[in-house]
Amino acid sequence: MLLFLCLVTYCWAEQPDSLNTSGNPIDKENCTYKETPLYGKVKIVSAFADFDVKIVESFPDLKVKSVNAFADECGEWQFVDAFPDFTIRIVDAFPDFTIKMVNSFPGMP
Repeated sequence: MLLFLCLVTYCWAEQPDSLNTSGNPIDKENCTYKETPLYGKVKIVSAFADFDVKIVESFPDLKVKSVNAFADECGEWQFVDAFPDFTIRIVDAFPDFTIKMVNSFPGMP
């Protein structure tokens, strides 16, 4: 019983630092998700993606602008077929985060 209480206390004490209290799973300061920058070369795949993403029109976690080159700012994605920085899978349910495709002002909403 004592071991159980110690484990619960340890887990509970460690959890507040790892929780994102804003409800947004993306680290706004660094524009990252699970330490992966959310800009650069992106490939859309049907399986084994780094992230599952849902495209929405309202209240996105990240606004994304498709660019042809130099995707080096938060939310700028260059869609490629080879050598991506990360891969995504478009889903309708249970995404890791949501995006909205925009023509200007990409990044955090």
